[in-house]
This record gives sequence, structure tokens and C-alpha cells, in this order.
Amino acid sequence: MSLINQSTIALRARIDEAVKDLHELTIKINHADLAKTVSDLRNRINDPFMFVIVGEVKAGKSSFINALLQTDREITKVAPQPMTDTIQQIVYGEKEEVIVINPFLKKILIPVDILKEVAIVDTPGTNTIIEHHQEITESFIPASDLIVFVFEAKNPYRQSAWDFFKFIHGDWRKKVIFVLQQKDLMSAEDLEVNMKGVLDYAEKQGIHQPQIFATSAKLEKDGNKAESGFIPIRHYILENITGGKAPVLKLENSVSTCLRINDSIREGLDLRQQQWEADMEFRKDIKNTLDNQELKSNRQVDQLVENILAGYDRTTQAKERELREGLSLFSLVRRSISSIFTKKTSAKEWLETLAKELEQSLNEALREKLHDGINDVADNVQQMAKLIDLKIHTSKSLLHSDHEIFSSIAERRHNIFRELQEKFEDFVKKSESFTDNSLFPDKAPLPGSFATGSGIAVIGLILAAITQGAVFDITGGVLTTIGILFAGFATSGKRRKIIEGFQQEIDRGRSKIETDVNAQLKQYIKRLKERIDSNFDPFDLMLAKEKEQLVVLNQEQGEVAGRFTVLNVDIKQLLSSL
Repeated sequence: MSLINQSTIALRARIDEAVKDLHELTIKINHADLAKTVSDLRNRINDPFMFVIVGEVKAGKSSFINALLQTDREITKVAPQPMTDTIQQIVYGEKEEVIVINPFLKKILIPVDILKEVAIVDTPGTNTIIEHHQEITESFIPASDLIVFVFEAKNPYRQSAWDFFKFIHGDWRKKVIFVLQQKDLMSAEDLEVNMKGVLDYAEKQGIHQPQIFATSAKLEKDGNKAESGFIPIRHYILENITGGKAPVLKLENSVSTCLRINDSIREGLDLRQQQWEADMEFRKDIKNTLDNQELKSNRQVDQLVENILAGYDRTTQAKERELREGLSLFSLVRRSISSIFTKKTSAKEWLETLAKELEQSLNEALREKLHDGINDVADNVQQMAKLIDLKIHTSKSLLHSDHEIFSSIAERRHNIFRELQEKFEDFVKKSESFTDNSLFPDKAPLPGSFATGSGIAVIGLILAAITQGAVFDITGGVLTTIGILFAGFATSGKRRKIIEGFQQEIDRGRSKIETDVNAQLKQYIKRLKERIDSNFDPFDLMLAKEKEQLVVLNQEQGEVAGRFTVLNVDIKQLLSSL
């Protein structure tokens, strides 16, 4: 065995292992079609160099193959209409034999010398209406080593043919030569025009120095070999493919196809990575928005509490001054003496009146402050939900459901995001999403007005109920204690004790308002923020899983790419030695 053959066998074994790894990668990315393509490629790695003949129905493909093989008879059927949607693989065999592989593929074995180095695949027409033609033709392209694109010489401009060419060249970067068949049916001048047209179009599509041949299977069959056009194409095959180069070229093409597939996976993973990063940025933006709105709402709460306390202080300080003046020794004596001889109020009655006036003044002052400030807090809290809803509906989608490799990932993300949109839309519509029964005293039922509200529209009512419940529960307790304190008045000796008790209760109430209203409103805002954020739990789970998968897939894709890159270099070195 020659050194070249040994090197080829060793390279083939290494390529087989690399293709196996690529196949496992396609399985991991869950792409059945790509996995089948790579599996077919691996199964054909030991096949001869493969010519795949493509073109439209009636372009003369079968006649071209029969003439190229020089058997003086039909190997592939020539018919005015497509007889079958079967691919015919023509390979070398010591005796003629037809093997049916499956309903869409049969293998023809014939003893023709050129087939010792190459195999020829005859495909159905790319424009036929027979079911499966385009599908089975396209499925055979990835494993091809040279595409022979056959046009009808009279009309090589049909759009369907060039659309198929774009698939071959654009998606798979396959080596292509062009054949204008049936040249005997037109003048030399018209043929030259059409050949120039094919040349120009091929160059526009990125083909460097396109190889274009004009042939006539009829002239070849009639023995007019000088004019048939088959001598130049046979010379091209001899110079560029046969003569010992075909097995290595086969390996080169296999590696090139694998690199192309791996590059497509790399491009898909890059886009998938970009989508994950965009989604992570989106989630970060959501969290930042919630945090910022919580801070704004809390500052508004601080302002509201400050205003409440200002009203509380003005009212209680005025009553304290009145209390001090009324409890002076002169005033008490005057009131005591007056009450004996007149109908003027006694000191005890005056204190009771003072307590009632304090209650009324506090209620009026605090209700006014609550009414003025609660809407500002409510607007900020409402804005929290509105901003998140807007961001959900304006998020970026980079990976789309029509992606050639990761369409299933895009579809999964789309479904999760759609569910998020629907879930959040439902969330903002329901008043119970914004209620928090734990914030109401003794788990009292919510005000009846909640029943008529919906979604974020009830936030103002909820905040008003929370705040008023907290404020008036506190002030009510303070006033009750003060009332008891006043009711216990008997002698002037208790004057100092009453004033001190009044001050203590007022200070206690003030501190409790500041603490409890702050705590309850901010607790509500915090819980609402957490409740809004919990809508994203399925989305977060998807992102976590996607991160894990991307780490694994990126690593494996990089390793596969490295192996094929090295193999590509080794193959080129072997070809240079031939």
C-alpha cells in the first residue's frame, strides 16, 4: 500500500470520529434534520467521489449522464415526463445490478471505468410537481462532492432553477459546474449569449471563475464527439478529480461540509447567546425598574408621613397650649367658683370638651393630609405596574421561530414570553393582585369599594384604607387614653400629672404614626414589588436552563470546530503532495 493511500485511510478514520462528534452535537441541539444530514454524511464517507446531477425537468440530465458514461445505451431513463421521484445512484460494479435502497433511492451498479473513482447521482427535476422531488434532491446535496447543474441550453434563466442554485451555493457552498445541455437545438450565436448570461449570473452570486460547458448528448450519441462538447468536460474531470485525487477530494469536501454545518451551529449559538444576554439585560432592567419605583414610592410615603405629622403637631400643640392655660391655678379656681354659682362649665366638663375638640380637630387635619398626599403615593405605586407591563410588551426578540437551527428554542422562548404577557395582563386587571389583607387591623374585611375596582385602579383605595386604618387606629387609642386621663381629674394637684400624661400620649401617638404608617405603606409597596416580580419565575427558570445549555454547547461546538480546522489543514497538505 502506498504512503498516499495510508495517509488517506488514516485521515478518513480521524474524519469519521470528528463527524461522529458533530453528529452528537446536532443531537444535543435537538435538530433532527441536521442530525440526519450529518449521519448520512458519515455513512457516505467511504463512498466514491460523488457527482450530483441537478436541474429542471426536461433539461436533459438523463441524456447527459448516459452520454458521459459512454455506454451506448440508456443507464438512466429518458422520458418526456418525470417517471418517478427516485434518486438513482450510479456506482461501479463488476456486473450490472439494480438495488432498491428505499422508495426514493435506488443504486445502479455497472462496469464503467470512470465509476471506479466517482459515483454519479441522478436526481429528479427541481421544478417538478411530483411529490418529494425537491425534498429528496435537497436532502442529497449535503453529501455531494461536485454539483453538475444542467440547464436547458435554450432557456437557462428559469427562476426555479436559480432559486435551487442559491440553496446549493448559499447554504452549502458546494462546488458547482454548469452545463447547458441540448446545444444542438440552437445556433452558435444564441448559445454564446446564453453561456455569457449564465457566467454573469454565477459571478454575481459569488462563484469565482465559473466553469461552464455546453453539451449535446444527441451529437455524442451520433458519434460527433468533436462537436458534442463532452471532450472539455471529460478533460475537466480528469484534471481536477480523477487520477488518484478523488478519494482525498472526497475527504476535503466532507470536512468542508462539516465545517459549514458547524459554522451554522456557531452562528446559531451566537444568536442564541445574544438573545440570552438581551433577556438577562431585560430582567436586570425589570428589577432595576421595580427597585427604582419602590424607592420613589417610599420617598413619597416619607413625604406623606411628614405631612401627616405636621398636621398632627399643629393640632396637638394648639390643644396643649389651651390645656396649659386652662389648667393654670387661677383658671381652675375661677372655673370651680363659677360652676357653683353659675351654669358655666366646671373644670372637668371643660376637659371633656377639650378632649372632644382635640378628636374633631385631629380627624379633620389628618383626613385633609391623607386626602392631599395619598394620591401621589398611589400614582407612584401604579406606575410600578404600568412600567413593567410596557417593558414586557417592548422587549427584544433576536432569535425567531423561523431560525434554521434553533427554531424550537425560539418557539419555546416565544411561548414563555407570551404566557408572561398574558399572565401579567391578567395580573394587572385583578384587584386581588394588589390587595394585602395582612395590613388591615384584625383581618377586617376590605372596604366595599374594592369590589367595584379592578386592577391597579384600586391602589389608591387600598393605600387610603391602609393609611387611614393605621392613622385613626393610633389616634383613636391616643384620644381614648387622654379621655380617661381627663376623666380622672379631681383636684388641682393633678394638674401637672394631666399635662405630663397628655404630652406622653401625644408623643407616643406621634411616634407610632411615624413608625406604623411608614412600615405598613412600605411593606405594602415591597410586597407588591415582589408579587410583580414573581410573575417572571418561569422566565427566570428558562434563563437559568438556557445558561447551562449554552455553556455546554459552546464548549462542544468549539472543540468540534478545532478538530475540523486541523483536519482541513492536513488534507490540504496531502492534496499538495499529489
